[in-house]
Amino acid sequence: MSGAGRGSMLAQPLRAPSVGRAAAHIGLCLLGAVTGLAGTLVQAAWFPGGLLLALAGAAGLFLGGAFATGGRSGAVAPVVGWIVTVILLVTTRPEGDFLFGAGGGSYLFLLGGMALAVICATIASGRQPGGDAARLGK
Repeated sequence: MSGAGRGSMLAQPLRAPSVGRAAAHIGLCLLGAVTGLAGTLVQAAWFPGGLLLALAGAAGLFLGGAFATGGRSGAVAPVVGWIVTVILLVTTRPEGDFLFGAGGGSYLFLLGGMALAVICATIASGRQPGGDAARLGK
């Protein structure tokens, strides 16, 4: 029986995060900010196709981050960068300028991106306990 005496995954001691993992999360956060900025510009330039392209790029980054790091935190890191950037671009300046237009495409980009963030963080594979692939009770 493999893993006997180890206890459940919740009983395992926490390990300190490595420097490489922290750097990967910071890089994913910065990449999320760049994707949010690029998506803001693309969705406004070519309305139906640009919106789909911007949302597909964001979803690809969110899922790619989860698969690259092997956990949900890899999906959350680019989401944080994306949301912070998009929210900062939505706010108006004292001059009255802002990067988003007041059309429906902007709201679809905001709400669609947030929905994709939740979906990608939910379906991203979390840490799974080790062991053989046999079903229990065999």
